[in-house]
Amino acid sequence: MRSWPAVAQSVAPARRAAIDFASRLGATPAALAAVELAVSEAVTNAVQHAYNGRGGDPGPVTLTVEAAGGGLRVVVADEGIGMRPQPDSSGLGLGLPLIAQITHSFEVRQPPRGGTILAMRFDLQRGHL
Repeated sequence: MRSWPAVAQSVAPARRAAIDFASRLGATPAALAAVELAVSEAVTNAVQHAYNGRGGDPGPVTLTVEAAGGGLRVVVADEGIGMRPQPDSSGLGLGLPLIAQITHSFEVRQPPRGGTILAMRFDLQRGHL
């Protein structure tokens, strides 16, 4: 598990950490591309939305990557405001549907204490791209 501040500069190192781990597990190029895109979207979502309106320093975005049943489990979590409609958002709302398309499975959780958890599973031998 690693954490970074929820700022744009954190997307690349989070993505790299996930890809490096998947590579060590023998992921195919298609699977690596899916992991790369999904992690980029998930971390970017936290950067853009998790801490809106809080002011001050950005909160953390945490990445957990682990082998799971012959595949890969990736969790991106924040401690922000949770998922709620944001009419002032510049995003088009395409990130989560895209993640759902390129992962083997995908789950969004909102813990009672706040924040958002995106849990993704990947088939490292096939990918979904």
